[in-house]
Amino acid sequence: MSSAPEPTEIRLKRAERVLEVSFADGAVFALPAEYLRVESPSAEVQGHSPEQRQLVSGKQQVGISQIEPNGHYAIRISFDDGHSTGIYSWDYLHRLGREMDYRWAAYLRALEAAGATR
Repeated sequence: MSSAPEPTEIRLKRAERVLEVSFADGAVFALPAEYLRVESPSAEVQGHSPEQRQLVSGKQQVGISQIEPNGHYAIRISFDDGHSTGIYSWDYLHRLGREMDYRWAAYLRALEAAGATR
C-alpha cells in the first residue's frame, strides 16, 4: 500500500511542458516533462536492477501527449517521443516531487560524465 497521499488534482500544462500534481497533504509539485521522462519507472529506463538503469539523454524538448488513469493508484504518461510504458504511482510521483532537486542534479552530473546532452 502506498505511503504517499493521493493526488487531489493533476493538471497538465501542455505549453509549459509541466505536470502539476497537488496532494492531499498539501504538497504541490510542478514536474517538468523532461524530468518525468528521464525518471520514468519503466523497465526500459530503470532496468530490472540498479546496474541496468539507463541514462536517457536528448529529452529537453519532450512533451506529454497523454495521461491515462491506471486503476486508483497511478497514471500512465505518454510522451511525444513515443515512450508510454511508465506507470507512475501516487507514491512515485510524490517521491519525484520531494526528491526533484537531488535527482535532477544527479541526472545533470551523469549526463556530463557521459558526455551527453539534455
